[in-house]
Amino acid sequence: MPPKPSIRAEEWDRRLQEVQITKNDLNRLIMDYLVIEGYKSAAEEFSQEANLAPPVDFESIESRMDIREALQRGDVEDAIIRVNDLNPEILDTNPALYFRLQQQKLIELIRLGRISEALEFAQEELAPRGEESPEFLSELERTMSLLAFEASAAAPAGISELLSPAQRMKTAGEVNAAILESLSQGNEVKLVGLLKLLCWGEMLLEERAEFRKLNVVEGSLVDSVLV
Repeated sequence: MPPKPSIRAEEWDRRLQEVQITKNDLNRLIMDYLVIEGYKSAAEEFSQEANLAPPVDFESIESRMDIREALQRGDVEDAIIRVNDLNPEILDTNPALYFRLQQQKLIELIRLGRISEALEFAQEELAPRGEESPEFLSELERTMSLLAFEASAAAPAGISELLSPAQRMKTAGEVNAAILESLSQGNEVKLVGLLKLLCWGEMLLEERAEFRKLNVVEGSLVDSVLV
């Protein structure tokens, strides 16, 4: 197999310099990050400094963060009320998301040891939905399996993780994505998407040539076999 050609460092840098990125494009990337990650105050200040209109109403950012915080502390009822206050169609048109929230409420009842209430809630609210979907039924059975273990540490990994902070964050992330979609706003930070695209492009190019690669952690270019 013939050796791969090398793109010299000087040539690579020259090509990078030819790529034109406007300040407005960079500002929009920053605004997108602040909005999706929920930094309301920073987004407001940046909007004024950059003279850039936000893609969503600033109040909706605060509402999303209140909902996320409610779910991360386990207050599912408060989160549902806030979602409906923001836009009742979000849950009305997304049965899978509503089930996730109800599942999270069941998890919180089990976490608090309110077993009788958890059983009643599962029977009245979740069991009928489980009959509608094999996926819902599987998740309901997995959640109810928590009742078989006195301590979460004794439960298998696939079950005990339901009581972890990561489960709350997962549910909060799904709700956040649904709200952003309802606002016609992307649910992934565009900068993250660009980095994924960059890594994919580097992977394809690496099969054909040696070139300066980007160290994403340090934000610097790294020479390969270039001189």
